[in-house]
Formats: sequence, structure tokens, C-alpha cells
Amino acid sequence: MNLKKTGAWYLNELKDIKKNNLNVFSCFHCGGGSTMGYKLAGFNVLGGVEIDKEMMDIYRANHNPKYSYMMGVQEFNKLENIPEELKNLDILDGSPPCSTFSMAGKREKKWGKEFKFREGQKFQRLDDLFFHFVETAKLLQPKIVVAENVKGLIAGNARGYVKEIFNDFRKAGYETQLFLFNSAAMGVPQKRERTFFIARRKDLNFKPFKPTFREKPISCKTAFEGISSASFAKPIAPAARALWHKVKPGQSFSKVHPKGYYFSSVMLNPNQPSPTMIANAGSLLTHWQSPRTLSAEENKRLQTFPEDFNFLKIDPRYVMGMSVPPFMTQRVALEIYNHWFKTENN
Repeated sequence: MNLKKTGAWYLNELKDIKKNNLNVFSCFHCGGGSTMGYKLAGFNVLGGVEIDKEMMDIYRANHNPKYSYMMGVQEFNKLENIPEELKNLDILDGSPPCSTFSMAGKREKKWGKEFKFREGQKFQRLDDLFFHFVETAKLLQPKIVVAENVKGLIAGNARGYVKEIFNDFRKAGYETQLFLFNSAAMGVPQKRERTFFIARRKDLNFKPFKPTFREKPISCKTAFEGISSASFAKPIAPAARALWHKVKPGQSFSKVHPKGYYFSSVMLNPNQPSPTMIANAGSLLTHWQSPRTLSAEENKRLQTFPEDFNFLKIDPRYVMGMSVPPFMTQRVALEIYNHWFKTENN
């Protein structure tokens, strides 16, 4: 599979990827950004656990999983007769919901409280879900655990939470490392900083992980090459449009608002990667040539989603903003394969 410089690719190209015969199972997978990343790296993704029905419908439509559990990880952990195949995993992957720790959220005000992650879901204490995920690791005992989360998890008071995560992984039989990666150095035309907990099972005596990501950044202009349609692109609201005419490429609208509003609204700089794509409706990335939102095609390029991904009837930006960029996971997965599995597979 030869990727174009724009990063454009199609789901049906996954069949051409050389397989490494290693199995992955994913929790909190949303639309399957990480699933696509593992597949791009040659892994076999068996399926996953997801509580959101709309996200699970999208996942099933695009990935045809062998095992598909529409429930919370808390419920999954209590299941009887879990397939033996899931108890012999190479990697357990997960992205526990992060809004309680996101720098874009209300952070401490949400900690310890139950609420719906979005409409249609059960009330949950979201800051407990990471610990339930560690329980899943304890139950399934994969060789490696990969848990992606927001940068805010290592900021301020949340650092005490990280210590508890390390402690729980230790009790479950894992040595854990924590990394901060920027997707702009990993083949993604977007500056998206994310923490990655990477845990290795103690009894395997694996050496510590030492990844390096230094790819040349891809600009928005390069990523958008060849896009002719503009589905889902809309003119921005009049108040924001007035600010758009005043900002410079790469600037937040808050720079020109008298009260500093519109902090999460940004005009893209064509010569740089995009800022982080956020699922929140209050976040707005605008094109540098005209006062409009980005099209679905443009958002797919920024998030490295395939051109033919089926979003069903859900807002593409929401699905992608909730997902890990596939190329970001692919780079992590390739490093894991080369560091721990390549020798035993040869």
C-alpha cells in the first residue's frame, strides 16, 4: 500500500497490507480510528467494546468485527464465557473517555460525578472508566496494553490520577510507561498531542519501550490537494465571519475578539499542520481562503481517515474528533511490533 503525499487512502486497500498474525482487541473504540491504525500496521483486530450505539453501528459497518460487544467495559468484565481467543491477545487497546481531563473541558468540576458522555448513554463516572479498563487488562492478560488519552491527564491535579493508574497496572501484573506524542511528527497533518500509556506484562521480561517519531510535518495545503467537493462545509455564522476577516492564518479568533471569546475557533495556516480537531460543537476550524467550515473530505485528510469511510448519518467531524488518527496509532503499533514482536515472528 503506497500512500499519497496527501495521506489519502481507502478501506479496501487494507487487504493489501502484509499481516503479522498478531491480535488486537479494542475498548472505547468509537468509530475505529485506532482499529484502522492497527490494521495499517499489519495487525488483526478481533473487535471491541463500545457503549455508544451510534458509534458501534459505524464500527460494525466499516470494520465487520469478529467480536462486538455493545456495552460498558464494566459489564464486559463481568461476562461469563469470554472467548479464549480474547484471553490470548497480543495487544489490548483502549481510549477511555477523557472529557473529565481534557484541557478543553471543565476538568475538576466533573471529577467524581456521574453524567452521560452524550445523549442516549447511561450515566457513568467517566473518571472511573480507566480503572475499569485496567480490570479488563487483568482479566484478559494481553502481552501489551495501549491506552491513549488527552494531554490534560498529565497536567495539574490530574497527575495524582496517573499515579493511581500506574499502581493499578502494577497490581494487574504490568510494567507501565507514559509517553506524550504529537501526531504532527507521526504522518498526521494535525498538531494533536496525546498521552499513551504502554504497559508490558511483567512475566514476559520485555525491555522498556523506546519509540522515536520525527517525521516531517505535513501542511494543510498539502493534505487538501486533490479535494474538489466540499460536502458538509458551511458558511460560518455572521459574528464569527466578522472575526475571520481580521485574524491571520493560524490564529485563534480570540486574538481579535474584544473579550477573548472564540478561543477554540481557528483559521488554518495552509503552510502548517492543523490544530487539534475537537468533537465539541463549539470548536471551529475554518479554511484560510473563505469564511467557511471544513468539508468532510478536508476533515478526513486532517484526521487521516479513509476517503470511503461510512459515517452513516452521524456528523463526520464528531466521529473523527472522538477518534485516534489512524496514522498515529499505526506509527505506535509499528514501533511496538519492531521493538517486541518482530524477532519472535521471524
